[in-house]
Amino acid sequence: MIQIAIVGGGAGGLELATALGRKLGRKGKARITLIDRNHTHIWKPLLHEVASGSLDAELDAVNYRVHAHRNGFAFELGTLCGVDRARKCIELDALVDDTGEEILPRREKHYDYLVLAIGSVSNDFNVSGVSEHCIFLDSPDQAQVFHQRLVDRFIRLDQALEAGQADRKLRIAIVGGGATGVELSAELFKAREWFSTYGLKTITPEHLEVSLVEAGPRLLPALNERISSGAHRELLKLGVKVRTATAVVSASREGLTTREGELIRADLMVWAAGVKAPGFLSAIDGLACNRMGQLLVEPTLQVQGDTDIYALGDCAGFAMEGPDDQQRWVPPRAQSAHQMADCVARNLRRRLAGKPEQAFVYKDMGSLVSLSEYSAFGRLMGGLARGGISLEGKVARLAYVSLYRMHQGAIHGWPRALMMAFTDKINHFIRPRFKLH
Repeated sequence: MIQIAIVGGGAGGLELATALGRKLGRKGKARITLIDRNHTHIWKPLLHEVASGSLDAELDAVNYRVHAHRNGFAFELGTLCGVDRARKCIELDALVDDTGEEILPRREKHYDYLVLAIGSVSNDFNVSGVSEHCIFLDSPDQAQVFHQRLVDRFIRLDQALEAGQADRKLRIAIVGGGATGVELSAELFKAREWFSTYGLKTITPEHLEVSLVEAGPRLLPALNERISSGAHRELLKLGVKVRTATAVVSASREGLTTREGELIRADLMVWAAGVKAPGFLSAIDGLACNRMGQLLVEPTLQVQGDTDIYALGDCAGFAMEGPDDQQRWVPPRAQSAHQMADCVARNLRRRLAGKPEQAFVYKDMGSLVSLSEYSAFGRLMGGLARGGISLEGKVARLAYVSLYRMHQGAIHGWPRALMMAFTDKINHFIRPRFKLH
């Protein structure tokens, strides 16, 4: 039986495994195996909500094994550490528990077709001290580490204020004025409100100091200036200290040091200043990468140099012509991964049926940014540089939520996704609105 291995269970990888499992796996036309280092899936654009506590990853995550059983594919826990193209095998690293005891040995898996959907990691640009002192939000585990530290800091602050230390504050610095940095900044103020609601009443808005640091001239460079300015104003209203045109040259236990030598003091620091593909991709023999470390792909999303390997999502370097006739790369967004997953699923089915594969065409559906429950901004329909419909407020917030519902529809089917949406509404009344531990 044809073996199709998909490495990476993010938005694109999970949607692809689900689609192929339903179309091929259930019918015995191919064996589909999804491989991921985690047991569960959380939609990556929501990791800032996991970090703040607005989303409980333990309750909202999709269990890969259960989902695989329901949708006609297999799941295997593992971390990719090598690809032998000549033998058509992938090598998975040994799996150990928190005591160092081996659970699964280092092993190989054969494939006929391989799909790499391993996403991206934060790019620290080799800034001194960042990897040691800043938290990245690349995975649910990292988001939960930040959340636990946030909870501990809030509790410690509340105790200090009750003891009469009125000058104490919780200082949080976020580097990167893209969607993650902007959304997390707003979520932190909502988190303070919920902590106050649930008992830490001595903590008021002036006791939380959030600094959002962006090296570029404005926030949200992927959106137009009107939306960027609107988000900037809303963050200032919340109390965020927005620092644009401010480059960070080092990080330490005390905080961030700027190019001008200023120290931005912080108790917690998050680095969200850009992404790159995982470094080991460039070590796969015979495959070319771009400057971001992404695998260069053909129009069909097959990697250049091997027709039996496909790449999609953040790890795929797909060159396209921009509106200014300049070459650009498909941006590392969830919508890109979704569209690429559709293309790869279609091409693999066509290939097994003996039909020619089709070229991928990226359609920019716009971008949306949510400032927690306070507001939202974005643009829909049409490329960001070609115009479209600008949204703001409740309408933009509704559109933002609908993106997650579309992802749920792709992996669960619309009947189940609608039931999940209804369940979420009910849980607003029967569950705490915020994760406090």
